Amino acid sequence: MRHIVRLMGLEIDRKMEPHGLTNAQWIPLIKLYERPGGSVAELARSCQLDNGAMTRLLDRVESKGLCRRVRSLSDRRVVNLELTPEGEEAARTIPEVLCNMQNTMLAGFSEAEWLQLVEFLQRILKNAERIQAEVEAAAAKGKS
Repeated sequence: MRHIVRLMGLEIDRKMEPHGLTNAQWIPLIKLYERPGGSVAELARSCQLDNGAMTRLLDRVESKGLCRRVRSLSDRRVVNLELTPEGEEAARTIPEVLCNMQNTMLAGFSEAEWLQLVEFLQRILKNAERIQAEVEAAAAKGKS
């Protein structure tokens, strides 16, 4: 699975290059496009990055003119994010690239095979989430 994800990431990077986006950069862009107005902390959680990594990534995305940080008027400690018009334009290209990539990777699969694959992957994810929850519960129990 890791090998598939790595190869897909390389191909997505290649397809995003004409748009000036790397794999690390398009993910927060599409998340901001789908859920505008979130905070840096919310985006970091959504992208599964720590706040420091998200700040460095946003520095690069902001330097490209694709997003901007806006301090919250109600809570000065909170920094919200918004896409610039250029960022919105770039984000609109992402779903098509991803759809084409998915179609290419699933070439030769019937619809039934694709649905079965989705079911298998969902079961693997559910098992992995259950294991993680058990580990976290055991760790929390050990601390109390």
